[in-house]
Amino acid sequence: MTDFLINIELHDNSSFQQQIREKLVQLIKQDTFGDKPLPSGRKMAQMIGVSRNTIVLVYESLVDEGYLIARKRSGFFVHPDLAFESSINLVHSEPIASSRKPNWCKRMQAKPSEFTSLNKDKNWIKNPYPFIYGHINVNDFPLYQWRECSRIAESRGKLHEWVEGFIDMDDPELIAQIRHQILSKRGIVAQSDEVLITLGTQNSLYLLSTLLADKDVTFGIENPGYVELRHIISLCGSPVKPLKVDQGGVQLGEQLKGCNYVFVTPSHQYPTTVTMDVNRRKALLEQAYQDNFVVIEDDYESEVNFIEEPLPALKSFDQHGRVIYVGSLSKSLTPGIRIGYLVADKELVHELRKLRHFHYRHPPSNNQRTTALFISQGYYDSHVRRMRRTYEEKWRLMQEGISLYIKNCHIQSTAGSFCFWIGLPEHVTSKALLAIAADNGILVESGDSLFIEEDAPKNYIRLGFSAIHSDKILEGLAILGGLIDKLAQQKVTASLASPAL
Repeated sequence: MTDFLINIELHDNSSFQQQIREKLVQLIKQDTFGDKPLPSGRKMAQMIGVSRNTIVLVYESLVDEGYLIARKRSGFFVHPDLAFESSINLVHSEPIASSRKPNWCKRMQAKPSEFTSLNKDKNWIKNPYPFIYGHINVNDFPLYQWRECSRIAESRGKLHEWVEGFIDMDDPELIAQIRHQILSKRGIVAQSDEVLITLGTQNSLYLLSTLLADKDVTFGIENPGYVELRHIISLCGSPVKPLKVDQGGVQLGEQLKGCNYVFVTPSHQYPTTVTMDVNRRKALLEQAYQDNFVVIEDDYESEVNFIEEPLPALKSFDQHGRVIYVGSLSKSLTPGIRIGYLVADKELVHELRKLRHFHYRHPPSNNQRTTALFISQGYYDSHVRRMRRTYEEKWRLMQEGISLYIKNCHIQSTAGSFCFWIGLPEHVTSKALLAIAADNGILVESGDSLFIEEDAPKNYIRLGFSAIHSDKILEGLAILGGLIDKLAQQKVTASLASPAL
């Protein structure tokens, strides 16, 4: 036989069998072996540095999947019926002349890439001090319990309940669990036809904007506030009206007049973290009724409020159908499963469901069913209780570290929030801090894009703590505080060195 040199650098992120199988499938598709036998199990094991049984199990699994065939006293061969991509004789056409290509710049009606955003570092997990918001420490995910629910969902007796999909409906088990186990804790009573499952809060807002926005429809949005919502509404053609916020959340009165929809985050205002009290919530609903606008409530950070007893949702006070409620499991469980939910009048939910059908029909059925089981088995509640303790510890460490090391800054964080909203010293820009912090392994988020007006302040940052290890918090804040002081001193020195006018 022909000798093959196969080099696989094994790692600990997955099983050796999985890694070897993946490499062999790649080599088979590249027609590496042709009609020659693969190395024997013993020889392959010696080359890679694993046991012979590991190789035999991989070979047998590839036989079962039709990649290999076993011939007596000859070994394992690539299945002759396989068509290899490398053997296809492609007809290579001449490169398209640039003059004949479509002018996409003129054809596109919008350019989302030009919108400002938080631009989070995709490799955040590799940094020692990720003070970023919206991610979790992977060690906090309840992997064993999630696997158990996935195993139940994928058992032979349960598979038929979800594997064929739900057409454009949602998993009735998940709807029931959200109604009875999640919404009820927020004081919300909703019927099954008043709840829609989405791919998270942002997806809920996109569906709503697509259905409700128009050039003559005005959306009032908190300022500073959720930048993605602002861009979604703009893409859908509606004007956006910035709404001032104070220590009680969005300000009521004259600024809300003329709005058709008002978006609010009453549990913890995004990003300042302030909480809207009960009196203002009731007053907002009264003004919505009097001025004929609808409130879109993003119940942001309510589920894992770890210090204060969370106030009932704004939706729970709604007596006139004036509130559309959106929530998700991103903060309480993980953003990776993409499970959100929307509660509204059944007529609106019916049309949103039809609109969703044209986008993606429904969120993945397996995620819906596994999530339903995760809640019904009691794993969700126990996980939330555990994470409340974890986040309380981290929040107190953040508070301690900021008090010790972050000087001459305006600090805002409501107890129970997942982040700290920080105004840097005068003339220290968030852009300058982000650059020098990243060089020291520290990731923070600039607040620039969260303001609507062009002349907005440029010296705000947001520090999250859900992703960072507890034992790194004080150390990271000490370094960050030193960097802020350094930038502030540079500004002072530069100002003194400037000639007087």
